[in-house]
Amino acid sequence: MLQRNHETDTEGRIVTLMKDRRPEGMKLLMDTYQSRLYWHLRRLIPDHATCQDVLQDVFVKVFERFDQFNAQSKLYTWLYRIAANEALQLLAKQKRQFGVMSDAVTELQNMVAEEAAPDAELIHVLLHKALHELPEKQRIVFTLRYFDDLSYEDIAQITSASIGSLKTNYHYAKEKIEKYIRTHYEGH
Repeated sequence: MLQRNHETDTEGRIVTLMKDRRPEGMKLLMDTYQSRLYWHLRRLIPDHATCQDVLQDVFVKVFERFDQFNAQSKLYTWLYRIAANEALQLLAKQKRQFGVMSDAVTELQNMVAEEAAPDAELIHVLLHKALHELPEKQRIVFTLRYFDDLSYEDIAQITSASIGSLKTNYHYAKEKIEKYIRTHYEGH
């Protein structure tokens, strides 16, 4: 309960400072959410440098559009929505660049393998490769639920999808990931 109150107090302070366009508001927002947003993006975008660029774009958009934030949703769900949209725009651009979807998936999987630490466990690498085989909606829902441990209600606010469709997307994503890992792990 103490943790939840601290988060609520911090969020309220950020909103107040940002609405007043005070620089310490942006600093507090970045200090509070930068790591969470980076790792959310990193699961969608395997390249570290590209992920950093997208994260910077997210914070620029947050600063420019903060007056559009209505306190009817939680601040972090609004931030995740902006981050997810930026990631999806980048992925769509990469798909257009590669032309064929299977080429884009292969390129993303190669980037995952290249970016993985030398001592990364095979299962971890396979999980992230499997993520890039998923359709975008399933990938976002899976990462928000599995890695970020967000509730379906929060994910619904981020994605503007119904809770029922989110549960379905998560279920199918989980099945596909399990199948991918089983198939590729058996050979090692």
